[in-house]
Amino acid sequence: MTASKDISNHLEPSDANALQTHLVDDIQRWGQELGFDAVGISNTDLSDHETHLIRWLEKGFHGAMDYMERHGTKRSRPSELLDGTISVISARIDYAPKDIDESESVLGQAQIGYISRYALGRDYHKVLRKKLKALATKLQSKVGPFGHRVFTDSAPILEKALAEKAGLGWIGKHSNLIDSKTGSWFFLGEIYLDLALPETQTASNHCGSCQRCIDLCPTQAIVAPYQVDARRCISYLTIELRDAIPEEFRRAMGNRIYGCDDCQLVCPWNKFAQHSRETDFTPRAKLHDQDLLILFSWSENEFLSHTEGTAIRRIGYASWMRNIAVALGNANYSESIVKALSQRRKKINEMVDEHIDWALAEQSIKKAVAPQPE
Repeated sequence: MTASKDISNHLEPSDANALQTHLVDDIQRWGQELGFDAVGISNTDLSDHETHLIRWLEKGFHGAMDYMERHGTKRSRPSELLDGTISVISARIDYAPKDIDESESVLGQAQIGYISRYALGRDYHKVLRKKLKALATKLQSKVGPFGHRVFTDSAPILEKALAEKAGLGWIGKHSNLIDSKTGSWFFLGEIYLDLALPETQTASNHCGSCQRCIDLCPTQAIVAPYQVDARRCISYLTIELRDAIPEEFRRAMGNRIYGCDDCQLVCPWNKFAQHSRETDFTPRAKLHDQDLLILFSWSENEFLSHTEGTAIRRIGYASWMRNIAVALGNANYSESIVKALSQRRKKINEMVDEHIDWALAEQSIKKAVAPQPE
């Protein structure tokens, strides 16, 4: 990056004030034109959030995500990640599908595989990155060249903290960002700049005394307000963890085979959720609320084909099959399930076999207690 710049340095005071007044409006208008649902600007002071991050790491809540600790203060000090950064543009884009209100009912259908709603369409990294680059180009056309870099959950960044400072929402007790007008079903992206920009107003917290997300978390992963123990979180267990899922959490996982939305589904603010305008986020039929046995029948090539261009692909075939095996163990007893599980033994790896054996044992228990025909 080049040395930090102030766009008003070479302007007359009246011209500088006018430029500062209109620039934020321009950036937000360009963002809307590019498909973002909200855009804000912040400085880089995340000292309070850094203290929270350090305490979270000290408690080991990051689990096997060693990179969280390796990156040190780069995550909370933007200029350490990208030298010269003095301003951050944060952008938000909604992803909720049109049937988002029906999502909770899917969790009650044990034979259906529940996939976190954000992962049903195209990989958000690719969608947001393209839009962020276009936004930076529009800004350069207005103020001239400046050093910058765009990020979409692709580097050590406290994106929710930056978005909160930029006024895009507040960090809720479940650690997700919430906006009072649209809820929390959205993605975030950032542009780090060596350009001094006017800041938008920081969001205030409106969780109040509500703690539905804490009370209703299936694995009690929200151990205190604003503190999530990732080691207990179903999103972590099904996506980040590459080893065996601890048995103590398997029954609580139900039919959740990729991620978990429960804390968002129960959040009262999501009654204001906006359906996504982005067609790339339209759920794929092969993934959207499919029968577990169909998903479990996929070969590795089918998995790679059906998840191409999605966020799901990154977990790999073995983790995918591990997750589905657990869900099949949690499903109602079925001879078809027992047969499918048995046929997959010794076909993938020992880790998957261990979960298949657990699922078969669970099915056996269900068979023993199932009502017998007269």
